[in-house]
Amino acid sequence: MTPAVAVRDLEVVRGGRRVLVGIDLDVPAGSVTGLLGPSGSGKTTLLRSVVGAQVVARGDVTVLGLPAGTPALRARVGYQTQQPSVYADLTVAENLSYFAAILGAGRDRVAEALEVVGLGGFERQLAETLSGGELARLSLAAALLNGPELLVLDEPTVGLDPVLRRDLWETFHSLANAGATLFVSSHVMDEAERCDRLLLLREGRLLAAGAPAELRGRTGTGDLDAAFLALVDDTGGEP
Repeated sequence: MTPAVAVRDLEVVRGGRRVLVGIDLDVPAGSVTGLLGPSGSGKTTLLRSVVGAQVVARGDVTVLGLPAGTPALRARVGYQTQQPSVYADLTVAENLSYFAAILGAGRDRVAEALEVVGLGGFERQLAETLSGGELARLSLAAALLNGPELLVLDEPTVGLDPVLRRDLWETFHSLANAGATLFVSSHVMDEAERCDRLLLLREGRLLAAGAPAELRGRTGTGDLDAAFLALVDDTGGEP
């Protein structure tokens, strides 16, 4: 099956420093693929490259069969940034109605997106009065409005309590079961177990790729924290 995302020999330079170096990876269609790594490893830069928001020095990024950033992909890809991407002085409903109008999504999509992220009943609340977790869920709702084939999520569960994190990961798998592809970044290793496939990134280089069980078996470890450390040790501490 053709991957939803294919990256080949990707290099990104920012401020004179190579942030991503020789990245090759595939994100299988219909999967929940996790991008794991410590803060500063290049996760956000890689996701920005996938959605076409990052200038790259070298390499090819193909998304749903088209070059990343192709205008035709705007209606097919949803992107949630690490920081809330909503207007603080608008209500929840006004924010989503505005984004729906831009995307050409029907009004019914607003109510559906709110229910998916558990914000039903918050429609009249100003975004500036929401908690950090609620703002993150509102940003996710905005990314869901166009029913994207590919959903790119940059640390969507940061600041959420364990119950909300669990519920969101269940939502991610429900979306994948319905045919969407999810590419989700995190620096929390316990979330890695919730992914179908993992990409481990360290200092701008891809350290390993595979299913959680495959990576544990490859390193002979019982959990993914230990697997990640074992992979680092195998490279002599160098990415």
